Amino acid sequence: MEELKILKLGEPVLRKVCAPVDPSEINDEFRGLLDQMFDLMYEANGVGLAAPQVGISKRFFVIVSDDDVERVFINPQIIKTSAETGPYDEGCLSIPGESETIIRPLKVTVSALDQNGKPFTLEADKLLARIIQHEYDHLDGIVYIDRGDKEFAQKVEEKFAKKAEKALEKAKAKAAKNAKIQAKLAAKAAKKNS
Repeated sequence: MEELKILKLGEPVLRKVCAPVDPSEINDEFRGLLDQMFDLMYEANGVGLAAPQVGISKRFFVIVSDDDVERVFINPQIIKTSAETGPYDEGCLSIPGESETIIRPLKVTVSALDQNGKPFTLEADKLLARIIQHEYDHLDGIVYIDRGDKEFAQKVEEKFAKKAEKALEKAKAKAAKNAKIQAKLAAKAAKKNS
């Protein structure tokens, strides 16, 4: 299994609606993937990580709230949200260095499959409800900035597009430099052998 990494805003997979997980896919290899996602989430000091954030366009995510319980949600469905809403300063591992106050329902009821493919229903409130909603949004190609100030969202999108452009230019320059070095080495080898 290749090493996972957290993708940043600008990656197309973060804007796609994910496909459901076939229950037959929930096996030891899949659970190994979930463990990797938890490890990656902890390394990045996060509280949730959705499959599209690691390049997998499937409907599942892992979270840990302030109760320190590791939870897995496969093919989740939010069945109920409270009418009562509240603000909270949200951030995202795919949008590092940014945060914004987002208003969401204070309570949610969600049904999903766990890491063994067993169905469960959970009523959540406070931070747990917020994390579930944030990660659930990822499965529909929505990032938290979409739910806040439009100008802020545009600035953040532009900032990350520039970063991606710079990274691409850097990679191209590195590839060109390596190609030059390889050409010189090949020329030297050819001269030596003639």
